Amino acid sequence: MAVAAEPKPFVHALPGGSEGATVRVRPLLTAEIMAPPAFWVRPKGRLAVPRGVLARRSTWLACPVPAFLIDHPTAGSLLVDTGMHASVAADPTDSLGPVFGRVLDIRMRPEQAVPAQLEALGVDPHAVTAVVMTHLHYDHASGIAQFPQATFVVSAAEWAAATRGDLRQGYRHRQFDHAVDWRTVDYEHPGIDSFATFGRSVDLLGDGSIRLVFTPGHTPGHQSVIVRLHDRELLLAGDAVYRREAIAGDELPLVSDDDHVYRRTVREIRDYVQRTPNAVVIPSHDAGLWPQLAEVYS
Repeated sequence: MAVAAEPKPFVHALPGGSEGATVRVRPLLTAEIMAPPAFWVRPKGRLAVPRGVLARRSTWLACPVPAFLIDHPTAGSLLVDTGMHASVAADPTDSLGPVFGRVLDIRMRPEQAVPAQLEALGVDPHAVTAVVMTHLHYDHASGIAQFPQATFVVSAAEWAAATRGDLRQGYRHRQFDHAVDWRTVDYEHPGIDSFATFGRSVDLLGDGSIRLVFTPGHTPGHQSVIVRLHDRELLLAGDAVYRREAIAGDELPLVSDDDHVYRRTVREIRDYVQRTPNAVVIPSHDAGLWPQLAEVYS
């Protein structure tokens, strides 16, 4: 089914950038979804997916569902992803649909929704100027409707995949088919830049403080975010890699859109880590890493 939302192309940097700006990043845990260990590391051999899904429930782990608040000195408050909508805490079927809403084991309290967390931090949710979407899967896009005033930035390839896909690919149109200010980044444009070890990148604000890098594989149009802190960089990897241990190895998650492209993206991330050893790397769903994260990175 087609969507009604009509995105505009991302042509120029969004307003608010300032030369030499550095940012602060605050990880926000919006919910947890219980998942089998194979969600992070796919078993070998035939029937890997069903064998992974059918693992004993006693072995399942809590998978973080995050969003990230970026505080920019002149552009204000920005987000990377939106996490779960506030309604999921009461009735998951409203946002996730009657099947996913009942099948998924989601642990969420009302105060974990991003607007509630922002208010607790003294940040007006209506003051969020932009939201970068790493991709449009249901656990990242559920909360889009909570920020109708923001500009949303997604890759053109991801928008195409999401609008032609459905829940079988992890997309729910109702979550992102809103008349917000959608901007799509065409990473195939001949004028696209590179950054560090990543072949395709755009400068979100034009000041180098927030860079989007094309990291497909998990989905056809996945993008990650590299921000400039005071004395180092931080890579918000999204689902380009599920956990930090996977950067050094050859493991695959339970499901990916294209295993070959996924591995190519992981190599780009591995090269980035080797080239920038003091950078912080945060995958979205690293269950072991989340308790170790700092409250704020600056």
